[in-house]
Amino acid sequence: MTNQAIQVLQGPYITNTYGGGIQCQGPTRNFTPYVTGSASASKPYEPYYNDPVYDISDNEGAFNDDGDAIGDGIIDNPGRILFHKKTRTGQKDNYSLGLGFSMTWSTPTDKSLQDLCKKAATAQIELNQQLAANKRLDFEIARLKNCGQLLKQGISFHPKSPYYSVCADVVVNSVTEIKPHVHSIPSSSSSVSGKQTVMPSLHGSSDAALLGGPLQTLRPRVSP
Repeated sequence: MTNQAIQVLQGPYITNTYGGGIQCQGPTRNFTPYVTGSASASKPYEPYYNDPVYDISDNEGAFNDDGDAIGDGIIDNPGRILFHKKTRTGQKDNYSLGLGFSMTWSTPTDKSLQDLCKKAATAQIELNQQLAANKRLDFEIARLKNCGQLLKQGISFHPKSPYYSVCADVVVNSVTEIKPHVHSIPSSSSSVSGKQTVMPSLHGSSDAALLGGPLQTLRPRVSP
């Protein structure tokens, strides 16, 4: 007889870590399938065997009152085999197979703590995503600024360089810079009917219309 037993060991709750010291333990389901089997057999397999039949006759060794030979209680031919008879051995191969599974379901008793931990985990994930987006934005802005300054100075990677793609999408438009400056217009004079007209000089005028205005010459009046 063979005794077999299946033992199911419950593991701890599965713990998920989201960073920032946030850890949540969820319910655990343990599903344990098992297969058991046994086989027994005898080798070599012999369904029959020859059983010897011995001679147990006792006809001699003593005499009766009439002088006839009778048995004396001792087998006359000990060990003599008269014949063999076939006898079934009853030998069989034994096989057994067992299939099944065991299952346990473990849940925490306070579900509100699980809900709070899930909310904290969601907030931590959103925070991590925002931090990653900020880092990405800082990287792209720094790349744009540095690449733009280098391109304005005529510095760039060779098109066959593996780093050419770093600044490949940066575009620098034509930029015209006008430094602060001052225009001065010298004074001039014109003669009209014997009179001299003096044009005032403008120094450091901040009115662009005065700097670019055309000069006008007055015609002399003719008296009758």
